[in-house]
Amino acid sequence: MRILLAQNSLYYPAHGGGDKSNRLLMEALASRGHECLAVARITAIGEVGHRQYLADIATRGVAPKSTTDGVVEFVRGGVAVEVVTNANLRAHFVERLKVFRPDVVLTSTDDPAQLLLEVALRAENVKVIYLARATLAVPFGPDCAFPSEVKTERLRQADGVVGVSQYVADYFQRYANIPAVHVPISLMEPEGWPNLASFDNEFVTLVNPCAVKGISIFLDLAAAFPNTSFAAVPTWGANQDDRAAMSGHSNIQVVDPVDDINLLFRRTKVLLVPSLWAEARSRIVLEAMLRGVPVIASNVGGIPEAKMGVPYLLPVTSITKYQPRVDEQMVPVAEVPPQDIAPWREALARLLTDRQHYDEISRQSREAALHYARNLNASPLEALLESTPRKQRATTVREPTPDALSEDKRKLLALRLRKKAAPAAWFPVADAVDGRRVFWFPHAGGSTSLAAKFTDLKVCPVRLPGRESRLAEAPYEKMSALIDALSQAIQPYIQQPFAFFGHSMGAAVSFELYRALRRNNMPLPYLLIASAARAPQFRRNHVPASPPTDEQFLAELRRLNGIPEEVLKDPAATRAILPALKADSALYRNYTYSEGTPLACPIRAYGGERDPNIHREHLEAWAAQTTASFDLRLFSGGHFYLQENEQEFRDALVRDLELSS
Repeated sequence: MRILLAQNSLYYPAHGGGDKSNRLLMEALASRGHECLAVARITAIGEVGHRQYLADIATRGVAPKSTTDGVVEFVRGGVAVEVVTNANLRAHFVERLKVFRPDVVLTSTDDPAQLLLEVALRAENVKVIYLARATLAVPFGPDCAFPSEVKTERLRQADGVVGVSQYVADYFQRYANIPAVHVPISLMEPEGWPNLASFDNEFVTLVNPCAVKGISIFLDLAAAFPNTSFAAVPTWGANQDDRAAMSGHSNIQVVDPVDDINLLFRRTKVLLVPSLWAEARSRIVLEAMLRGVPVIASNVGGIPEAKMGVPYLLPVTSITKYQPRVDEQMVPVAEVPPQDIAPWREALARLLTDRQHYDEISRQSREAALHYARNLNASPLEALLESTPRKQRATTVREPTPDALSEDKRKLLALRLRKKAAPAAWFPVADAVDGRRVFWFPHAGGSTSLAAKFTDLKVCPVRLPGRESRLAEAPYEKMSALIDALSQAIQPYIQQPFAFFGHSMGAAVSFELYRALRRNNMPLPYLLIASAARAPQFRRNHVPASPPTDEQFLAELRRLNGIPEEVLKDPAATRAILPALKADSALYRNYTYSEGTPLACPIRAYGGERDPNIHREHLEAWAAQTTASFDLRLFSGGHFYLQENEQEFRDALVRDLELSS
């Protein structure tokens, strides 16, 4: 079989249980003679992320077969891997479907927005199997964060659903009437599971300290045992608040994730798994037990299956409600109920003080885990993939997809989606940022990826319609309409001090948004930073030029060096980025400045010394737009100097934000 894994997350290196399990599953299928391809992405899409990813895999001895600025390709464990680092994941996946022509597409709960599942279901002569690894990420039932009938209907179109545990399979049947089977899909690394348990090991360990994984219980236990060393291993869920909370405990040590899990368990005396959500199974439980490490875990979801009858399973008050937003890690924000840690305190105290009891739990854990793991293999899933019949799917699910509609209907749907967009769609991380925020307005066609590397400075990137998760929405082509929508969407986020940063087109957007907020007597930013942009008065009495042809447009993009040449040479990637780019270009091309009172906040103008379009006099003219202070910052580099000279830019941004706040 030709098997294609659609993974909207990290594939390798990855430390999350689901991501790691998907990799081991694909490698096992490849070892059985199947032709396997994995399409995945990195966490922070962009040029810097691309370079960092190449460095990460190089340190692990992986030599890319071929690379572009948008995709990194290599082979690992017999699986061809294509990792999208600076391009459109969905567009690349569409292209690979056409070229690879898989017999089977595996999708999973790492894609809760179903961006890849929706595409796979429209492919012809392809069997689509959904791997259910987390009930939080499915769109139905009491465990889910964001219910959706449309997405539930889409899951019904899959040819088969495989649950990582019996709990998950039963959940699909009970709450959505979707037939699902439990087949082992969380395989282990090849045998080599040393007994690492020791009563003298130093740490009580929690992997992925965050709300849903029970960090509140972890923190309470660290306070209750001040003379015991605790280790926290941040992975996909740990956010800034979690790290800050742990920093207040001198006996908690933050430990980096490791590829070789033995390095962690060699130092772990007891593993804590105090999850407050319904774990699908919890890979880390089995990995610890294989090494003989006692595990204290919550009695929720599929964890009892992972524990296989070995003590300790303890009660928790589970999370039942999530806020309608995600944090900076893109994890649903949970409302965590108070917990009774008395049973946890008692269990941990016994394991920490009773050596004989510790050794007995260690023995039981290792025996049960070895028996289970030695019988794990890919043959049950292989048989399921071969025997599952392909459904006669409808061409669309309940909500039509844009690609399936006529041009006129597609435009109407895109406009309707845009009107329904909630504030969080415009400002995807703003809910997770407390205190002073820095709203980042992108360049024409820009996404949130350029700003993502500066979130530690409380940068909140603005996500405009027509890109990333808002790809189906119609982009704006008139400045006035965009400003009206932004002034409405930003209202929940400007009750505390905030600043504006706008790059290129984004500088004009931030300038006009300031004026709109002022007209409406709303809070105003304490600072505006205009980057790589002419002062707006250069658009006084502006007469828009004729729209460029696609060839002229692409030539200008090459001249500005803002998009990698490899992307511009890729027809699929170009088709994916052109609509938003051309709409933004029209928006800026048609923008005309109208006279108004200068701003009351300081303005800083940033620019590149070698920018072919924006010269010093264009930047200095911003001084006329403020009654407060003005300063000019010039950096080595061109129009995208902030990518070429990131550290100098970061230092200037920190300095200006601190001096002006």
